Amino acid sequence: MDKNLAKTYDPKEFENRIYEAWEKSGAFHAEGDLEKTPYTIVMPPPNITGQLHMGHALDHTLQDVLIRWKRMQGFDALWLPGSDHASIATEVKVADKIRTEEGKTKEDLGRDEFLKRAWEWKETYGGKITEQCRKLGDSCDWERERFTMDEGCNKAVTEFFVRLYEKGLIYKGNRIINWCPSCGTSLSDAEVEHEDKNGKYYYFRYPAENGGEGIVVATSRPETMFGDVAIAVNPADERYTDLVGTNVILPIVGRLIPVIADPYPDMEKGTGAVKITPAHDPNDFEVGKRHNLEELCCINPDATMNAEAGKYEGMDRYACRKAWVADLTAAGFLTKLEDVVIPTGECYRCKDVVEPRLSEQWFVKMEELAKPAIEAAMKGDLVHVPERFEKIYLHWLEEIRDWCISRQLWWGHRIPAYYCDDCGEIMVSATTPLLCTKCGSTKVRQDEDVLDTWFSSALWPFSTLGWPEKTPDLAHFYPTNVLVTGYDIIFFWVVRMVFSALEIMGEVPYKYVYVHGLVRDGEGRKMSKSLGNGIDPLEVIDQFGADALRFMLTTGISPGSDLRFKMDRLESCRNFANKLWNASRFVIMNLLDEDGSMKALADSEKEISELALKDEDKWMLAKVNDAVAEVTGNMDNFDLALAGQKVYELIWNEYCDWYIELVKQRLYGNDEADKTVARTVLVKCLKDMLTLLHPFMPFITEEIYSHLPQTEGMLISAAWPIADEKRKFEESTSTMELAMDIIRCIRNIRAEAEAAPTKKLRAVIFADELGTQKIKACENHIRILGGLTEIDFIKDKTEVPEEVMSGVVDGIELYIPLDDLLDYKAEFQRLEKEKIRLEGEVERISGKLNNPGFTAKAPEQVVALEREKVEKYKDTLNKVVERLEIIAKKL
Repeated sequence: MDKNLAKTYDPKEFENRIYEAWEKSGAFHAEGDLEKTPYTIVMPPPNITGQLHMGHALDHTLQDVLIRWKRMQGFDALWLPGSDHASIATEVKVADKIRTEEGKTKEDLGRDEFLKRAWEWKETYGGKITEQCRKLGDSCDWERERFTMDEGCNKAVTEFFVRLYEKGLIYKGNRIINWCPSCGTSLSDAEVEHEDKNGKYYYFRYPAENGGEGIVVATSRPETMFGDVAIAVNPADERYTDLVGTNVILPIVGRLIPVIADPYPDMEKGTGAVKITPAHDPNDFEVGKRHNLEELCCINPDATMNAEAGKYEGMDRYACRKAWVADLTAAGFLTKLEDVVIPTGECYRCKDVVEPRLSEQWFVKMEELAKPAIEAAMKGDLVHVPERFEKIYLHWLEEIRDWCISRQLWWGHRIPAYYCDDCGEIMVSATTPLLCTKCGSTKVRQDEDVLDTWFSSALWPFSTLGWPEKTPDLAHFYPTNVLVTGYDIIFFWVVRMVFSALEIMGEVPYKYVYVHGLVRDGEGRKMSKSLGNGIDPLEVIDQFGADALRFMLTTGISPGSDLRFKMDRLESCRNFANKLWNASRFVIMNLLDEDGSMKALADSEKEISELALKDEDKWMLAKVNDAVAEVTGNMDNFDLALAGQKVYELIWNEYCDWYIELVKQRLYGNDEADKTVARTVLVKCLKDMLTLLHPFMPFITEEIYSHLPQTEGMLISAAWPIADEKRKFEESTSTMELAMDIIRCIRNIRAEAEAAPTKKLRAVIFADELGTQKIKACENHIRILGGLTEIDFIKDKTEVPEEVMSGVVDGIELYIPLDDLLDYKAEFQRLEKEKIRLEGEVERISGKLNNPGFTAKAPEQVVALEREKVEKYKDTLNKVVERLEIIAKKL
C-alpha cells in the first residue's frame, strides 16, 4: 500500500493524473456486454465554437453523476459524447477569421474553398471544448465520440430527409419564415427569442376610394405598409359593415386596396381594423391565403427596402420607418401615436431583430409527426422530471407550425435535393443523380442551402449509435435511458428528438427527460458577456478543484430550478473536501505501523459481522447503511441534490464529528483486539462513504481510495453498496443518539456560560430507572466528549445543587453546578471592570441631566432618551453589584 495522503489537500497534485489513469484503463468504455443491462446517456453535443461555460459544467456534472452511479451499480453504462457543427455560429466564426486575416468574404473564396477553411477551423478549435470537459471529470466513452457532420451522421441525416420527403412530410414552399438579416438565413420558430420591448403603435388613416374618411389602422411596423394588399375587419364588427367590399387608398403611395371581412381581427384591439401584409406577417399570410390576396414583399434579405418602397428603396428598414412616418405625419395621415410594449423576436445567435418575410424554403409538415410525440407523453412512455415541464412540451407540440429546415448557409448538411435546369424537375435522393429522372438532361445541380442544425441534432440518440445501419450498439444501447438538458432547449431539441425517434425507430429515444435550470450569478441574473458576470469554470477548477465545483453545482440545484452561483458555497464545498481529506489522513495514519506496514484488519463482511462491535461501531455502520438506502432512493428519483447532501451530512456530521471522536480513545488504548475492531469499522465506513460520494466528487474519492487497504482496482469500477436489513442495530443506535443529545446539551450549557471547552465539569442527572440504565450504557462517551469529571445520579430533586444551569433530554434532567462552570476569580475581576464602566456611564449621563443648559436647549425627546439610558445603566449596575457580593462569599 502507498504511504499516507499528502499533508495538505491540493487537487492540482492529483486530478490530471487520476483522469489520465481512468482514461488509460478504459474505465469509461462501455463494452456492449449483452450479459449486462445497458444504461445510456447521449451528451447534448456542445458547439464546436464553444468554450466550456458554467451551464455546460452543470449539465455535464449531472450526467456524469448519473453515469458513474449506474456504472458502479453494474450496468453496461455508456455516456456517448460528441459535438455539434453549429451551422450559423461556425460559419460566422470562420467568415470573421477570413475577413480579419485576408480581407476577403466567403463569396470571394467560393463555396468549396470556404468549406475547406471551415473543416480546418474545426480540426484546430473543434476539440477544445472536449479537452475542457476532461478537466471537469466527464467520464464519457471518448472512443465513441461523434460529430454531427461525421460520415455516419451525414448518412443518417440524408436518409432521414429522403424518407420524410418520400412520405410527403417534407415539401418546398413559399411561406412566411423568420429571417435574420445579420446572419442572412431563415430561422425556425424555436430559434427566435421573444422579448418585450418598448415600442409604438402608429395610427394611420387609409382614405376611402370614394372620398370618405376611410379606416384608421394601428401598426407597429409602418415600413411594411408598402406590402399592404388589404384591410381586414371582423365580420361581426358593425362599425365597418358598410365598408366591406369597398376600396381604400394606401396613404401617399396611392394604391387601391380592398376592405375584407375575416375572423382574424380582434374587435377590442386598436381600431378593430388590421392591415394585411401577407409577405411580412405570418397571420396576414394565412388571411391572404383564405382570400387569395397578392403577396407583395417590400423588404430585402439584408433588411433594406426594395423597389416597392419607392423613393425609400435602399434605406435600412428603421431609417425608412423614421422617414416614412415623418412624411405620413406631414401629409396628415397620422391620427394617433401610442406607447406600447411589443413582443419582439430576436435571432438566438446574433440578437438582431428577426424580419418575418415571404421566402421559398424547405419545410417539415408537423401535424402528423407531432401526434405520436404528444401521445408518448400522455401515455407515460416519456416522463419529464420535474413533471411540470410536460405542459410546456405538450403546449409546444399542440401549437406547432410547419418547421422551416432550410438555411442560407454553406457550413452544414447540404440539402439532398437536385434541380433540372432544363425541365425544372425536383429530385430528392441519397446519391447525386447524374441525369434528370424526368427529361434525361445532364444539367442537374444540387440545392445551395443546408439543413437547420437541429435537423441533425434531432437524430442524435440513434444516429450516434449507427442508424441507419443495424449496428450492435444500436441494438444494445437504444433506446437511451435519460436525457439531461436545460429547460431553455426543450423546444429546440427535446421535442424534435422525440418525434424523429418515433417516426424512425418506432419508440421514444429515452424514458426520462431530466430538466435542470440555468446557472445565474449571485443576484439571480443570467450570466452574459454584456453584463460581464460570467464565471469561467476552468478558473474555478484551477482555484478550488473540480470536485468542489461539481459538488456545489449538484447540491445547489433541484430539478427544473435555477442555481445562483455564490462563492461562499463554493468555499464551503472546498472545506468539505478538506475535512474529508484530513479525516482520511487520520484513519490511514492509524492503519500504519511505524515501519509503514499494515496493522491488523478484518477483511471480509463475515469477519466484520463476527467482530466484538461496540455501540458506537454499530451506530456508525447503521448510519452508513441508512445512507446507502436513502442516497440510492434519491438517485432513482433524480433528486441528486438530496443525495449529495445526505452524503455530506454522513461524512461531516456522523463520521468526522462523532465517530472518529468516539473511537480515538480506543485507537490510543492497549486492547489490540478492540483497536482492530475500531480500525476495521473506520475503513469499512470510509470505503462505503467514498463510494457514495464518488459520482459527485470523483477525483478526491479516487485518490483517497487508492491509499486504503484491501481494495482492488480503482474506485470508478467498484461496486455500489447495497443496504442490508441486518445492519439496523436499533438498540445501539438509540443508545448512541441519547448520548449525543446529552453531549450536545452539555456543550450548549458550556457555551451559554462562556466556560472554556477544556474546563472539566460535573454533571448531576435526575432520571427514572430506565433512563438511568440508558445513560450508564453510554456513560463513558458522555464523560469524555462532554468534558466531565464525573456523573452523579440522583433519585430526589432536593439533591440538586442550589446554583446550576440545566437542560432536559428525552425526559432526563441534566444539571451542571455553576461552581464548575465559572472561574469565580476571573468572573469577579470581569464584573469589577464592568462595575467601574457602568458607574462612569451613570456619572456621565447624570452630569448631563443635572446641567440646566442641556435640559433647556436639547429637544424634549433627546432629554427623555438620556433619562431612559441612565435608568438602564443604574439597573444593570445594581445587578452587577449583587452578583459581586455573591461571588465574594465564594472566594
